[in-house]
Amino acid sequence: MFKLLKTILNVGDTTVKYPFKPYEVCPDFRGKPEYHAEQCIACAACTMACPANALTMSTDTATGERKWLLFLGRCIFCGRCEEVCPTKAIRLSEDFELAVFNKQDLFQEAVFQLTDCQVCHRPFAPRKSIDYAIALLIQSGLSAEEAQTMRPLFETCPDCKRKHNSISAPGVTLGQHLNQEAAK
Repeated sequence: MFKLLKTILNVGDTTVKYPFKPYEVCPDFRGKPEYHAEQCIACAACTMACPANALTMSTDTATGERKWLLFLGRCIFCGRCEEVCPTKAIRLSEDFELAVFNKQDLFQEAVFQLTDCQVCHRPFAPRKSIDYAIALLIQSGLSAEEAQTMRPLFETCPDCKRKHNSISAPGVTLGQHLNQEAAK
């Protein structure tokens, strides 16, 4: 009996004193997603990649805003959002303690202003996304002046681009209703 007691005392603590001492996690641990709205371009890649639908994005054309929302209660910490984000606006941290008293504390939200189409004046894309595309053109070797001359193309909605390209294409016969619209 004394031999067993002596062995137990020599071993010491075999568990971590977690609540009183921080728990150390490995470097590749996937914890709570950290979102940086100033880096986000509201491209919605993360919302399409999220298998748990913890990330959502909604567009309100009446106010000209796009709202990004993360609900940590649904997050499964898979890391897909981090993988697909082109600007590294969302990263998984080592934080795993998500207990809260109020459910609203599990929500993170960001609001982005939409750019109006230069032709039909309806909001269609986030300004930050257009600025990012222009910055990519400059980074690829295009001069800043040439990239800025292309801005009107980026600030035109897909419907207006499609109409313009189908109407102005040589040798394309359009339906009577489209030809009448083009004449106006």
